Amino acid sequence: MSWRIRSLALAAAVAVTVTGCSGGAVRKAASTSSTFVYSFNLNVVTDWDPATSYSNEIIAMQNVYESLTRYNTKSKKVEPRLATKWTSSDAGKKWTFTLRDGVKFHTGTALTSSVAKAAIERTMKMKGGAAYIWDPVKAIETPDPHTLVFELKYAAPLDLVSSSGYASYIYDTKAPGGGDLKDYVAKGHDTGTGPYTVASWNKGQEAEVRLGQFKDYWGGWKGSHYTGIEFRNTPQVTTAWQQLQAGDVTYVHRLNPQLFAQAKGMKSLKTDSVPSFQNLMAFFNTEAGPLKDVRLRKAVQAAIDYNGLVSTLKGSGTAASGVVPTGLTGATPGLAGRQDTAAATRLLNEAGYGPGKKSLTLDLTYAQGDDDQQKFVTLLSSALKGLNVKVQAKPMQWDAQWDRAKSKDASKRQDVFVMYWYPDYPDAYSWFLNLFRSADPVNFNLTYLNDSGVDGEIDKLPELTATNRSAAEASYASLQRKLLVDQAVAAPLFVQQYQRAYSADVDGYTDDPAYPNVVFAHDLSPAA
Repeated sequence: MSWRIRSLALAAAVAVTVTGCSGGAVRKAASTSSTFVYSFNLNVVTDWDPATSYSNEIIAMQNVYESLTRYNTKSKKVEPRLATKWTSSDAGKKWTFTLRDGVKFHTGTALTSSVAKAAIERTMKMKGGAAYIWDPVKAIETPDPHTLVFELKYAAPLDLVSSSGYASYIYDTKAPGGGDLKDYVAKGHDTGTGPYTVASWNKGQEAEVRLGQFKDYWGGWKGSHYTGIEFRNTPQVTTAWQQLQAGDVTYVHRLNPQLFAQAKGMKSLKTDSVPSFQNLMAFFNTEAGPLKDVRLRKAVQAAIDYNGLVSTLKGSGTAASGVVPTGLTGATPGLAGRQDTAAATRLLNEAGYGPGKKSLTLDLTYAQGDDDQQKFVTLLSSALKGLNVKVQAKPMQWDAQWDRAKSKDASKRQDVFVMYWYPDYPDAYSWFLNLFRSADPVNFNLTYLNDSGVDGEIDKLPELTATNRSAAEASYASLQRKLLVDQAVAAPLFVQQYQRAYSADVDGYTDDPAYPNVVFAHDLSPAA
């Protein structure tokens, strides 16, 4: 998420049922019953380019663009999408994909192996977002219009790679009428093959994105389908809750525990609760500011009330053991955080701060409107206040939080950055490559760690995972101990339990954590 957002936030909440709208009137439904209305609490789109998109827009773009394959977390199998079958040979270093017949792009161009090759090679060349997923690729051949052959530099699970939520999109690289594709899509156009196409983009507005029906979709429209999707940016969860009850929106991706409990008891709504691959993490600035001192990073780690935080989530989050959530290669037991106030005090004092010594102030940024992040901030502020440490916490919209974190002036960056992460494809590698490997300019490594030894270990993970799973498990465990215990560059806080609430009129909804917060609307049926 790549995010990317990586801050799929939960809106601030008050556990009450209200009949009016705080801060304004409830919007009247602007959409038809065949439009699926998705309520989200942050801005949806930061990048429309299918090559570099790496943020919240995944919830829209997975309905506009498609990949060769799609991963099914429930069955743990890779399923056909634009490719109908695939094989590997040469010990995983050669992969052959057969493309689906009769696929058209929204531009009118037919899908061929040459067009698909051009899309993947453009994504690789641009090196943005999650383009790293194609790093194993040495060459792509197109022996006929329906066959793609990948020759790899080293063994890799290319069927999983081609199922990635980011950077695996197959798109027409030629903008209609000529011109630069990036400029074309930046204006709210698209060149995908999916069931929906971008109808309007209203940046900064509540009804931010509307997708319309692509009538030539290869999957067809026989039967009952939603013919459009509207994505609304509704920061306050109480407003989203009112709109859901009023039938003005179809789906709210996350309520707070109290409202979710109410939703479960309402006949007009359905709910869904599934374990996710999405965890909330706090990243400590190792490059500048007081947290350059590893003793202070360890002190903050020790001050966090991990169990108390999970308790306040009331079922919407579970304890994290290390960086990798359960269910993925690399998940490591025994790494759960534990509050140790005595250790925090000792470490602060060793660094010249804490009780009886100098006071310390830390800047922390987190997602505006995210109730779970707010709970963490409240608990941490309270714990550190007792240790003579003040937390200057700033709730921010993602763009602003992101801009500050990437400031060229390191002294202007935050001390602690809070955000969610989930894998780009069902594998733990993206946590380590994106969050802890050095990069210039800074990407998602908001610890700003620059450790060549760590980099080297991270670089070995993909091939190790493909060729020696037990060795990969050991390497993931070793890396996590080095990062979290020895260097204390971050603190995994909890793993989200996805809790969805949506109209009882929706049939066929299934949540797949491999595509976080994505609703594949074409798979659903609206009420007759």
